Amino acid sequence: MKINKYAFIILSALMVNTAFADEMEEIIVSSSLVNSAASEIADPIHILSGDDISNEATQSLGETLDDLLGVSSADYGSGVGQPIIRGMSGSRVKILENSIVNRDVSGLGVDHINDVDLNNVQQIEVIRGPSSLLYTNGTVGGIINIVDNSIAQDDVERAIKIGLESQSVNDGDTQSLFYQDNIQNINISFSYKDSSFGNFDVPNGAIIHMEEEHHDEDEDHDEEEDHDEENLGYLANSDFASESLKFGASTNGDWGFIGFSVASIESMYGIPFHGEEHEDEHGEEEEGEHDEHEGERIFSNTESDKFDVRGSFNIDSNLVSKVDFFIRDTDYSLTEQHAEEEEHEEEGHDEDEHEGHEEGPTTFTNDALEAGFIFDLSNDLMSQKFALNFVNEDTSVLGSEAFMNPASRDELTFGYYISRDISDYTLDFGVRIDRLANEGSISAAHEEEEHHDEDEGHEEEEHDEHDEHEEMETAFYDKSFNNTSLAFNIGRELNDFISVDLGFASVERAPSSIELFMNGAHLATGRFEVGNVNLQSETSNNVDLTVSIDNAGFFASATLFANKVDNYIYLRDETEEEHEDHDEEHEEDHDEHGGLILSNYLQQDADLDGYEIEFGNTMELGSGELTMSFGRDVISGEFSSGGNIPRLNPARNIFKLKYSKDDMTLGLNFKDVEKQNDIAVNETLTAGYQMLNAKLSRTIDFGSQGELTLSLFGNNMLDEVARNHSSFVKNEVPLPGRNYGLRFNLKL
Repeated sequence: MKINKYAFIILSALMVNTAFADEMEEIIVSSSLVNSAASEIADPIHILSGDDISNEATQSLGETLDDLLGVSSADYGSGVGQPIIRGMSGSRVKILENSIVNRDVSGLGVDHINDVDLNNVQQIEVIRGPSSLLYTNGTVGGIINIVDNSIAQDDVERAIKIGLESQSVNDGDTQSLFYQDNIQNINISFSYKDSSFGNFDVPNGAIIHMEEEHHDEDEDHDEEEDHDEENLGYLANSDFASESLKFGASTNGDWGFIGFSVASIESMYGIPFHGEEHEDEHGEEEEGEHDEHEGERIFSNTESDKFDVRGSFNIDSNLVSKVDFFIRDTDYSLTEQHAEEEEHEEEGHDEDEHEGHEEGPTTFTNDALEAGFIFDLSNDLMSQKFALNFVNEDTSVLGSEAFMNPASRDELTFGYYISRDISDYTLDFGVRIDRLANEGSISAAHEEEEHHDEDEGHEEEEHDEHDEHEEMETAFYDKSFNNTSLAFNIGRELNDFISVDLGFASVERAPSSIELFMNGAHLATGRFEVGNVNLQSETSNNVDLTVSIDNAGFFASATLFANKVDNYIYLRDETEEEHEDHDEEHEEDHDEHGGLILSNYLQQDADLDGYEIEFGNTMELGSGELTMSFGRDVISGEFSSGGNIPRLNPARNIFKLKYSKDDMTLGLNFKDVEKQNDIAVNETLTAGYQMLNAKLSRTIDFGSQGELTLSLFGNNMLDEVARNHSSFVKNEVPLPGRNYGLRFNLKL
């Protein structure tokens, strides 16, 4: 990795005997255009504090949020966990850093991480409705905003945080450092984190390989599934290492603020599952070569560089009170590669066979430039803002396993937001107009029959030359979309402890580049995926009703929602019968999909609905405070023509207990995930599981010298065999087993 690992030691030695900055007195929701406290936002929302994040085990973004009602994770090993909000995932859920979209390549593959830095995060916000509508397009699921103070809007005090962590499930450790100060009216901040985790442990028998074996017709055997349970006790190629660095500087005054930040993240993680195309040059699978990459090291390296400029100018004119602006330049790359195998160099293998088994690297890149302005038009009667946003994004997949040609996307957005209190009601309204232009192409093989030599003695040479003249035909496309989205919310406090909110949103999402132009073997999912250039924008019409109660320590909330999605885009797997018919059709010519499941991007109307309920009580116990709660979330989804939407997670029951006394806190979290019986075409049932997590933390105050927080955590303490139904590789890649860990957080 390029980041200097000695930075942690050097800066720790330079910065000692300092005072830690004061904590925030109230939580302000950055992804709200009215910049209100969390208690004042009517939209369905979660706030996860920075202290909670810093005292938990280091894990993926999806796993960090998985205990929140309505939020789950689509995992692909311990390092990869893409968030899901109410059944919506992928490009339907946008990940933001400081209210600007994080533009990595997680949308190009379920095995790609959300490359975000959770070191020294102030809070993570999960929000839907009008407030989220202005920040990015296509938020049919919602947004997740990761907030830090790298570009400080107010003067900061000198502070140091040093963190150390160890985990048992992967024999891993983490070191982190944060420093901030105000030097001659310039606010500066520096953060660094280095994590290194090995293969994570799983319960015995948790890994199941589902392989389809194709037998010769003469043996008169039918196609069958082979359930091969491994008892290694760990998942190979599930290691993860990451190193991140971020520096920011800003200045402020009565006129506003302006600043910049630079951020770099480098990571390396193993790919615990990798499907293979099984065919020789004649289209037949050779005996003993059905899993040519078994035991092979397959891994990804990522490099992410971001440069941000953000600011705000107070104008105080009759029309505009202030103008916020930002610019972000992102360069991101992910390279997946195979380590060389010595066994391929054994004697007896032909040189051409070597070339057939060796894969070069495949590189995914995303270069993006985004700029925006938000004009504050608020007055004494109402809060209103107008937003203008521009994005240019170039995406490419190059290399031996490339499944999509380079594509580009331009976005131009106009947005308007208004909030007003009328009598006892609070009204919020937002509208967004998006103009999106996509350019891409699709290449398909085209055989050009040529006769190079009529001499009968050169038949093999003719065959080789014939293969070499299999050309690619490329069709170019320019797809533009004009989308209009709006959201409305009305809230009222019925009395001092009961409030009601009703929200409606109609959000249009244009198809992503991969949904339009994908055309190739996607081995991470074990499928040959084919995009569809005829896809239209999907429209999500969502209604949700929330009732909240907060009275004398008792709290409760219930949310009912219904989401009707017109032209819902999904990936449909071919059935076993269709796969067999396709094999027979291409028996002489060979299966052009390499034996993989053929999956096509299609769309049809769909309906999703569900609910989230939570109730609990806070009471005095001894000389401390005890809070107990129960929550349940349920999501179901069906197509208008019948059948279930693929990979929707089942219902969950979440029990929480937290006891605080003086400087000690004990927390227990028990999650009961039910069996998923409502499955789509070609899906299999997913068994339920119970997940018990615990955390004990103690804070030692050193007075003016700072404070030390010790946290002991245990995750999956029951060592359950657990699988997420949303995962493409739930059988081959189960969730980690029992994990104990310890964290030290020193604040100076």
